[in-house]
Amino acid sequence: MTAHAPRHATRDHATHDHDRTGKTVDTEAESAPPADGERMRRWRMVLGADSAESTGCTLTGQDVAMDGALNALYGGGGGKKPGGRGGGGRSAGLGASAPSVARWLGDIRTYFPSSVVQVMQRDAIDRLGLSALLLEPEMLEAVEADVHLVGTLLSLNKAMPETTKETARAVVRKVVDDLEKRLESRTRATLTGALDRSARISRPRHRDIDWDRTIRANLKNYLTIPGTDGGPDTGTVVPERLIGYGRASQSVKKDVILCIDQSGSMAASVVYASVFGAVLASMRTLDTRLVVFDTAVVDLTDQLDDPVDVLFGTQLGGGTDINRALAYCQSKITRPADTVVVLISDLYEGGIRDEMLKRVAAMKASGVQFVTLLALSDEGAPAYDHEHAAALGALGAPAFACTPDLFPDIMAAAIEKRPLPVPDKETGS
Repeated sequence: MTAHAPRHATRDHATHDHDRTGKTVDTEAESAPPADGERMRRWRMVLGADSAESTGCTLTGQDVAMDGALNALYGGGGGKKPGGRGGGGRSAGLGASAPSVARWLGDIRTYFPSSVVQVMQRDAIDRLGLSALLLEPEMLEAVEADVHLVGTLLSLNKAMPETTKETARAVVRKVVDDLEKRLESRTRATLTGALDRSARISRPRHRDIDWDRTIRANLKNYLTIPGTDGGPDTGTVVPERLIGYGRASQSVKKDVILCIDQSGSMAASVVYASVFGAVLASMRTLDTRLVVFDTAVVDLTDQLDDPVDVLFGTQLGGGTDINRALAYCQSKITRPADTVVVLISDLYEGGIRDEMLKRVAAMKASGVQFVTLLALSDEGAPAYDHEHAAALGALGAPAFACTPDLFPDIMAAAIEKRPLPVPDKETGS
């Protein structure tokens, strides 16, 4: 039964908002148990053809085709092809046939919602070794594009034939454009506010007063005023010192260096970081540099106007030399007190560990705001080097995973030199 485990995983993704046919489920009725017949149907779809007798359920109509699409990926044995064609028994019938896989990709997009399609595609690539088929243009046109597919394409970039590269760029472009629409407006708004607040002035105009900080700074000047005619006492704060926001200007206020580990496990983080890098580079008050590394270091800053060019300039996989990457970043710092360095890495260091830590300590001592992200993705904390994470935490640079939605808040806190809003203390030490 171990071969059936992924079908459970796929079912979990589907039943949050859909049943196994892809139909929307009334969320108000989710707590009500399904009828016996529907319950047996669901178990039959989860467990596969071997459960037909024990569940007493015979599939009909579209369910047969759905079951065939699932069998082609999660089955074991031979005889059946994608789409439910062929003889009995369970199968992993995707094989290495591009037309067969293309039909299967079309089938699952017909039968399942997009979120489930993406999970099944990912499983097909991981379980059945279909990466090579993604080098064919007709395959790329059939897949459901998402961040994980982009990561796979980037890892195949060097092996990709010229006939496929244009199609691959179109797939990557679609994902990048969708991400920019989702992330750009909030990122710009959050960081613009943080940049304005970071430029404090001591003699602000009335409309520029930061009342919260002004009151906090003048609490020592609190005066009690006796009540009149037996009334209660009142109090007031005398604002001897006003704190205000600086007026926005077009001059560069902060330098940001994104230093990204491009080892294979960081694929999703590379995609998101490239999109954020392009957004940050478009803000005139930020001077943004983007550096990717494995055992070598590549500066992709001159390509930041197009995150697709950045992504195709990466080379996922290989070793890791964080120390060398940080040495390069350190050499580019000219205004330490106004610089934010963001290291995005799982911290598996192949270089000189002690030198890496010394560089981080030196940057922090000079006034650099140093942020360590174990991942920049929706997947949660990856496997990472706990010893190195603990060592960075001891230097005042806690390492933690960050979702794309939280990244603007992380950057805003770093710009304002506030404590970072660490989402999960267990992932940093």
